[in-house]
This record gives sequence, C-alpha cells and structure tokens, in this order.
Amino acid sequence: MTEAGRIALLTRVLSAGSRGGRGVEVGIGDDAAVLSLASLGSRGGRRLVWTVDEQVEGTHFRRDLAGWRDVGWRSFMAAASDVAAMGAEPWCALSALVVPDDVDDAALEQIALGQRAAADAVGAPVVGGNLARGPVLSIATTLLGTCDRAVLRAGALPGDGLWMAGRVGLAAAGLLALGAGKGDAPSLHAAVDAWRRPRALVPAGRAMASVAHAAVDVSDGLACDVGHMADASGVCAVLDESVLLADADLAGAAAALGASALDLALHGGEDYALVVASPVPAPGFRRLGEIAAGRGVMLRGSSGQRPIEPRGFDHFTSGRPRGASGS
Repeated sequence: MTEAGRIALLTRVLSAGSRGGRGVEVGIGDDAAVLSLASLGSRGGRRLVWTVDEQVEGTHFRRDLAGWRDVGWRSFMAAASDVAAMGAEPWCALSALVVPDDVDDAALEQIALGQRAAADAVGAPVVGGNLARGPVLSIATTLLGTCDRAVLRAGALPGDGLWMAGRVGLAAAGLLALGAGKGDAPSLHAAVDAWRRPRALVPAGRAMASVAHAAVDVSDGLACDVGHMADASGVCAVLDESVLLADADLAGAAAALGASALDLALHGGEDYALVVASPVPAPGFRRLGEIAAGRGVMLRGSSGQRPIEPRGFDHFTSGRPRGASGS
C-alpha cells in the first residue's frame, strides 16, 4: 500500500474518534489539527493547532551527512512548519526520542541543543516528552500552536493568486551535493545549508493568516504539496515556470550537480516554503501562479501550459529514502 493509501486507512479508522472530541474543529487530514478553546471554557474563541512530525534515521537523514545539532534542529523545524502553514503561532512542544546504543550521551546532548536552538528560534519551548531505547534513532516532535483563524488546505478559489514565501529546490540540491561528496563546493554552500538548517516560516505564516483562503507548507515537494491544496479545494493550481527558475543559487547548484533546476524546484522537498491561495498578496510572499477552475496542477511556460504530475517524496513508494541519497 502507498503512503497515501495508508494515510487513508488511518484516517478512516481514527478520524471517527477525533470528530467527536470536545473542541475538535479539524482532525486528521490537514497540516495540523484545529481545536477550539471556546468549547473548553476559554474566552475569545482562540484555537489550538496541534501537529506531530517524526524524523527517522535512514529515511529523513543520515548521520554522516548532518551533524547531531543539525538533526535536532531539523526535527523541530519540520513540525514548526506545519503550524506556520495553518497561520498559527507556535506555543510549546513535546519531544519523544528513540535512541539506539551507538548514540552516546555526547551525541544526545548535541541533538538536544539543536532542538533547543530551533525551539528558541520559533518561540516554542519543549515542555516534556519521552525517551526510549530502540534499533534506530527517531525523533518525534509534537507541537502546539494558537491562532484566531486556522488556514486550511481547502478553501482556494478560482481567481485567487498563488503566492510563495521561502525557496524551493535548494534543500533537495543540498542533499544531492552531500550524497555525492560535494558539500564543500562554494557553489553548493547555500543548498547544503538549506537542507541541514531549514527554517519554519512562522512570521510569514502569521502574516498571511488574515488574507489567505488556503495554505500548505512544502515538505514533500512543491508539485506534490500544491497538489494536496488543489485536491482539497477542488481547483487547479497553475505554477509559473519562470518564477521557479529565477533562483540564482538553485540554478548554480543544479549546474554544479548536473541536475535539472526545474525538477528540483517541483519535486524536491524539505525546504518548508509556504504556498498560499489568496486574492491579494501577503507580506513577504511573491506570486507563484494562480488558482483556476478544474483539477490538478499545471505548469505555465513559454510554450503554454502543461499538466505536471504531483510527484514528491512518498514514504512507501519512493525508490530511495529522503535522507539516504547517494547510498
């Protein structure tokens, strides 16, 4: 079964319980859950958004490609990006670590320092968690955020602009560079840093919350994640090729690696850019395309429009683990 199939299975089994939970407005199926504090006796109708993300060695990272602090940082920022995509402000986090025997105390401290640095950067302290022994290093981050209005994947309307904050393709280029032993090349420094130290765009998420009809973060690849938004909204997302090819760092990295800059931008992942559908621009966002009637994802170039496959990272069908490039 594919990743999507397994998600659908879990959604079918588990969502019945979440729908009936007190204060649950959105359960399984979006970047984060949405809870209403009003239903719990809180004033003002503020909502909680709650997400969990897991980073597993061999799937999301290889220890020879990232330092222990980078591993801790990446694990936290992946969860923080989900909260940012909902237009929420991170509040606090829980961290559950499964640690194998060959990760010693010094390494564990470095992981924790990376987590703390990321938590400080987004303003959401780690307030608890769990520690267990296991066969492979795994870090699960549960992050809680708050907002007045949660921005969902569903809600994009024909006529909306598509706007993006952040960059796409660089993290995938950085992983390719590290896997090929080219991480020290000057033309690849920006790409390597993008993979090792991604940053959740929390201020941009808050800035778009009042105007966006829909939003998603780019974790599995732009085409894939924008495809999720288009599917949830029942619309067609049109991406401008010229915008994707305008990043000089991406163009330089792709040339150094003998890779396609367009393919990296469309199908790479882990940049944690934010893409929103909105009738007006949001501060810090640039135009990426627009929403049209129809379904799917289209790419608009000099020769017209063509459909593109919403392909990205899939845990159960991708031929090679995300963090194991070059192995």
